[in-house]
Amino acid sequence: MLLDENTWTGNVLIDGNWVSGSAGVFDVIEPATGATLGRVGRADAADVTRAAGAAVFAQRSWAALPHTERAGVMRRAGDLWSKFSDEISWWNIREVGAVAGMAGFAVHVAEQECYEAAALPGRAYGELIPSEQPRLSMARRVPAGVVGVISPFNVPIILGIRSVAPALALGNAVILKPDPRTAVTGGVVLARIFEEAGLPPGVLQMLPGTADVGEALVEHPAVRVISFTGSTAAGRRVGELAGRHLKRAHLELGGNSAMIVLDDADVDAAVNLAAWGSFFHQGQICMTTGRHLVHDRIYEDFVERLSAKALSLPVGDPAGGQVALGPLIDAGQRDKVHQLVRSSIETGAVLSAGGEYENLFYRATVLSDVAFDAPAFTEEIFGPVAPVTRFSDLDDAVRLATSSEYGLSLGIITRDPLKGLALADRIPTGIVHINDQTVNDEANSPFGGVGSSGTGSRFGGSAANVEAFTETQWVTLRSTPPSYPF
Repeated sequence: MLLDENTWTGNVLIDGNWVSGSAGVFDVIEPATGATLGRVGRADAADVTRAAGAAVFAQRSWAALPHTERAGVMRRAGDLWSKFSDEISWWNIREVGAVAGMAGFAVHVAEQECYEAAALPGRAYGELIPSEQPRLSMARRVPAGVVGVISPFNVPIILGIRSVAPALALGNAVILKPDPRTAVTGGVVLARIFEEAGLPPGVLQMLPGTADVGEALVEHPAVRVISFTGSTAAGRRVGELAGRHLKRAHLELGGNSAMIVLDDADVDAAVNLAAWGSFFHQGQICMTTGRHLVHDRIYEDFVERLSAKALSLPVGDPAGGQVALGPLIDAGQRDKVHQLVRSSIETGAVLSAGGEYENLFYRATVLSDVAFDAPAFTEEIFGPVAPVTRFSDLDDAVRLATSSEYGLSLGIITRDPLKGLALADRIPTGIVHINDQTVNDEANSPFGGVGSSGTGSRFGGSAANVEAFTETQWVTLRSTPPSYPF
């Protein structure tokens, strides 16, 4: 067993020890039933200070290890995700409300993130630079030091491990602050995986907490890099605070991604993609397809078929059987989703399917005739809602797609892929998928958005990870000291 409750119940992880959090405990609530699954420790700013001191000490020894030893820890961690996949998936289903397919996908991505990270310690980490002086001149990448990772509730495994694994592999220590609503899946699981993989004590520490813990992480002088995933509003505050303290903040924020369906698209194929893009994981993904822009010629057919698809999707407790949609994370999120749906209808949108809920189970919803200034068009919904808007030509599609402040992911559906790529060139976005919906993720691919979606590709792929979690240092070496004129 990976998650022996006698180890982590009521505790945080500081300097290799599972100890009580200074602020008490959080209950672990199952959104599908309201049942209490357990308790995790609740950290405060004093715990951040303790953890940061331990991290500084542990990081020096960790970075000094041979690269093969750091790579070995990463490989063993990857193996452990597979070994304990059933146990981890069970927690993902119960704590997060993920359907079985989503839970399994998260474990698979975590495994691959660790294997990708295992390649980082052994890669070349610098370059020789010509010098006009009689010396050897070089630039090298060195660990940033201590990295603070702040991860959200929605996909806690993936959105934690994609920063934790490469940061560790590159010789840093990490302090992880998971969202308290999913602190087992997003915090305890990662901590236990790396404990079992042989990571030295203090190199990874885990502090569930509220905004005060995140603020303390950003402010602590020992924490040199912040990797934050969450809402745009919270990301702005993190970025502002990090700037005040002169430290880097990598921000992966909200999205309102468009899927553009051109007039030559296969409607059935487009509807299948649309349903997955908007309804997978109850729409609680930053890359969720938030706007469906459909050509006039096939618009009515698309809305009719997508509405029928939405009405056919089963909603229920993912721990109790095969369902397409599980619960939203909590009542606050449900109420926000429903308010956006109702306010959009009040501005003229048509409710073509769904728009109903029972407890935290929100039915797959289709809104048609959504105006470009309706709340469901302009705001990130973060629920299982597919707003559909028509366009007349490519210029109109570009106008609608670029009217959003977000720029995370873009899907374009067409029988002519080069035409789709030419259209994508006109729309600022961090990710483009031709003939696919907007929700995709692979450990070896760069990930990030532009505009209000964040500060660009700071996750995934070796180049992005090295840039994110190391510093560039200039080094020169001489055989004999020079003689200066004074």
